[in-house]
Amino acid sequence: MDTIHSIGRRKASVARIYLKKGKGSITVNGKDLKDYFPVSTLQYKIEQPFKILNIDNKFDLSISVVGGGNTGQAEAIRLAISRALCDVDSENRTLLKSNGLLTRDSRVVERKKPGQKKARKKFQWVKR
Repeated sequence: MDTIHSIGRRKASVARIYLKKGKGSITVNGKDLKDYFPVSTLQYKIEQPFKILNIDNKFDLSISVVGGGNTGQAEAIRLAISRALCDVDSENRTLLKSNGLLTRDSRVVERKKPGQKKARKKFQWVKR
């Protein structure tokens, strides 16, 4: 098996990952995973596909992610990892799909409308 390339998206974030056999090192934009995502919940989201399949420390990941905030980036990475693991072994697909890791969350921020303060909030209105 050589390197597997996969893409994941969430909100404004786009994650490109390169997965290959190794010892389990994960680098995000040239930094270690724990340095780039210091919050443990975001680290859990990224490692979730490996924990579900019980294949910790079998693959090295090189990740480049752009756009959005840290939660959107972490969820984009999770989707990309899940897609790559389906390419590694097609039997992984059923377990990942039943846990909802192969579904692309299509929700994005609603646009601001003219004549309003935000997307739905109106300017304050005074009768007198």
